[in-house]
Amino acid sequence: MSNRKGFTLIELLIVVVIIGILAAIAIPKFANTKEKAIIAGMKSDLRNMVTAQEAHFADFNIYAGAIGAKQAKGTAAFVPTIGNTIATAISGTGWNATVSNTGSTQTCAIFGNGAAVLAPATAEGAPGCA
Repeated sequence: MSNRKGFTLIELLIVVVIIGILAAIAIPKFANTKEKAIIAGMKSDLRNMVTAQEAHFADFNIYAGAIGAKQAKGTAAFVPTIGNTIATAISGTGWNATVSNTGSTQTCAIFGNGAAVLAPATAEGAPGCA
């Protein structure tokens, strides 16, 4: 009788099935994490937009209705994260902004200085996403 060491086919199949089950659990979790990271980036851009608007107001005594690489009257100096698209506007005595990302179906918004509520944001200066 020869003494052969190794794994049987059944043992190898069981390992492959276990790896498949673990992958089926992990992949949806990874996709959800990516979406959360994109939303966190959009909220971060909106918080940075608040700083840019306040800097513009300090320089020109008005809020900016646009964004650009350089600050000028009516244009806040702000460049969004790659993949994010920001639209800003003057609303009453304040301003508002929305951001969207190519990798997400959600849109985030913020408003400041007494501007009308811009859904999905519900509190002034606090980004909201939906």
